[in-house]
Amino acid sequence: MISLLQRVVEASVTVEGRIVGEIGPGLLVFVAVHRDDTQADISRLAERVLTYRVFPDSEGRMNRSLVHEGLELLAVPQFTLAADTRKGTRASFTKAAEPSKGSEYFDRFVAACNSRLPGVQTGKFGANMKVALVNDGPVTFWLES
Repeated sequence: MISLLQRVVEASVTVEGRIVGEIGPGLLVFVAVHRDDTQADISRLAERVLTYRVFPDSEGRMNRSLVHEGLELLAVPQFTLAADTRKGTRASFTKAAEPSKGSEYFDRFVAACNSRLPGVQTGKFGANMKVALVNDGPVTFWLES
């Protein structure tokens, strides 16, 4: 699994003109599922997203995590993160999970995050989403399980 996490002041996801997920300060996390991912990958990625130290401590160093700070999480499914872009000018998605597996694993990822950080907001799998965000920093990390 892959996640691209961004520290944000606020973020939201709109589908068909309606906000389906919205947070204040916290993390916006785009999530992709590889075709070979397992349950262990879900658990590992959820743990890393929740505990990755991206928020400043009293000295301004990134030593605090989402759960330590008690901030919010907006998880957005984004299969394009699994693209192979090494050749040519068109991405290949052969490494991405099939939609049914991608949807199931995304939901399991959200559930795993919700078990430690209630109130996780999400985008909608398979929908055309409009994502709005205000980066904080900017601070952006690419995590893989």
